[in-house]
Amino acid sequence: MAKQTGQKIKLLYLRSLLLKHTDESHILTMDDILYALKELGVSAERKGIYNDLQVLREYGMDVRQRGRRGGYYLANRDFSLAELKLLVDAVQSSRFITQRKSQELIHKVEALASNPQAYQLQRQVYVLGRAKTVNENIYRNIDTLHSAINDEKQVSFRYFEWCVDLNSHRHVVKRYRHGGKMYHISPWALMWDHENYYMIGYDKEAGISKHYRVDKMDCLRVTEQPREGGEFFENFDLAVYARKTFGMFHGHDQWVRLRCENRFIGVLHDRFGDELLLAPCDEAHFYAGVNVAVSPQFYAWVFGLGGAVQIAGPPEVVGEFQQLLKKFL
Repeated sequence: MAKQTGQKIKLLYLRSLLLKHTDESHILTMDDILYALKELGVSAERKGIYNDLQVLREYGMDVRQRGRRGGYYLANRDFSLAELKLLVDAVQSSRFITQRKSQELIHKVEALASNPQAYQLQRQVYVLGRAKTVNENIYRNIDTLHSAINDEKQVSFRYFEWCVDLNSHRHVVKRYRHGGKMYHISPWALMWDHENYYMIGYDKEAGISKHYRVDKMDCLRVTEQPREGGEFFENFDLAVYARKTFGMFHGHDQWVRLRCENRFIGVLHDRFGDELLLAPCDEAHFYAGVNVAVSPQFYAWVFGLGGAVQIAGPPEVVGEFQQLLKKFL
């Protein structure tokens, strides 16, 4: 008998077919398998496929047959469809992951499911309009900071904030703090809080611990200087620090006009992203139009900014806020 072609790679192709095209709701018949292998340039016989399926079972794949003459499918995977949906939602809803990177990660998550399940994962993405960071360097920054912490080295970087510039195309521009001066900090921990990554570190010059938004770091690099602040962080409790340092329920959606001090553009940008509609007010203030769920939590957020952000309209929202303040008084 002439030697059949593609026998060495046949088992891998068979495994790939089961992974991509089958699950509890989708099967491949023996004819489907033979046809698919033929299209891949692999000749095969039914008896050989039966043996290969058994090898895959011995390898650990949960390959099952639906009825005596039914098709074959992969019954269990490393991740269930429900678990993959959770991963997709976590990636897409995270502010610190850019939109482009979110799509890349979701595509990789899809590879963990069958093709029909991957389609369901795409339909699971409901939060495409959520404010996302625009700093593509955040992933490199996180890796760099982990290396610095493991190697007990200091890091240097430039730190920026968002500012109002109504003459620019985007109206929100980046400005470096301290005139672009390099920061030299000893990193001790990374924390994900309120949908942002923070580095917790020791500032030798100030003699205190400080936190920095990882997505607002530029030119980050690990230095040769040994990390400092060991005594300060000896009994450091990250959970306690988070509760102490970082402080809307559902309501009716409505456009609200806010009058804000210029220095609070970063706060507005963090909350609402690039969906802000800005207009001039005076030299020290700007107007921002935002779509919010008007609720007691929204009013509490405004109140917590100490008058730097004020509700300028519509009148019914202003009146409701005033009544709430009178109630508290």
